[in-house]
Amino acid sequence: MKNITKSLIALLALVAVSCNVEDVQDRPVIEAVAAPVLTAPQSGTAYVLSPDAAANQAERFTWASADFGGSVEVNYVVEIDKKGNTFKTPKELGTVKSQNQVSVSVEKMNGAVLSLGAIPFTAGDFEVRVKSTVGTQTQYSNVNGIVITPYTTETPKLWIPGGYQNASGYGADWTPAGAPTLMAEGYGKTAFDGYVYFAAASEYLLTPKANFDNKYTKGATAGTIIYNGSDNLKIDAPGYYRIKADTDPTKLTISTLKTTWGIIGNGTPGGWDTDTPMTYDPATKKWTVTVTLTTQAAPDNGMKFRANGNWDLNYGDTGANGSLEEGGTNIGTTAGKYLITLDLSNPRNYTYTMVKQ
Repeated sequence: MKNITKSLIALLALVAVSCNVEDVQDRPVIEAVAAPVLTAPQSGTAYVLSPDAAANQAERFTWASADFGGSVEVNYVVEIDKKGNTFKTPKELGTVKSQNQVSVSVEKMNGAVLSLGAIPFTAGDFEVRVKSTVGTQTQYSNVNGIVITPYTTETPKLWIPGGYQNASGYGADWTPAGAPTLMAEGYGKTAFDGYVYFAAASEYLLTPKANFDNKYTKGATAGTIIYNGSDNLKIDAPGYYRIKADTDPTKLTISTLKTTWGIIGNGTPGGWDTDTPMTYDPATKKWTVTVTLTTQAAPDNGMKFRANGNWDLNYGDTGANGSLEEGGTNIGTTAGKYLITLDLSNPRNYTYTMVKQ
């Protein structure tokens, strides 16, 4: 019995050694012989992405195979990064095994470049490459530069960081996250609007995100801005300003209007001839006035909010819903004493309240 057991053990050992030797002999030697070659897209290819085509193919990336010294399964990853970042923080566009192409959708490409800090509706420079891997061996293809204009379905904003923030009630100076914002008319639009209080003269910037990665600065001539320039914008005197900017590359304009606010109309003490002034509170960021009104029916009578004692800038309530529209319908009034509040702190969402005292 002992002899039989010894024989079985010897036989099993022989089989194991035989298998291990054979495995070693059949196992290919993995070495980086030749990197993949990216063939599409070519350098300089430009893409203007649209949410209407989100599910469509933006590009079919193709490449010549990498050589790792034998017939092995190769993992391929298409990578993209900002131009000049040397792929320190690449994003993945697609992966395949032992294939020479991958289709990338508009939505996938758009999300990748936005995560890399791309500015919606603004052309940006990016670089793409193919990473090939077998085991611990990795080879990279040539790098091609492409231009991508991404989109967002969110309404674009501009932040206004500057040296005025702390004194004006907007958090720490030069902190974009706490700064007031301008709002565009809608996604894909470049005309921005909003109101900002400056407690003192100050320098400031416009940033498309709540950071300083990119910025709009003072242009070469009055009323213009440039992208990533060196000179800060400036407000010369304290006050409550309406700021309008257009970041369309063919326009790049900015305007600032210092404003004071009042109510006017035949439902107010001054009638249609004299504004009743309102007072701004930096703590609440609202304008208020307590006043006695008379009954006057809209749309022909009532009251409106007016800036600077003239009709160049005024707000009414066309839908009678508490939301203000520039040049909108008169606001009906009812006799009594009221606390009237004007809130211009939310760009393009201007509101008011009338609370009887």
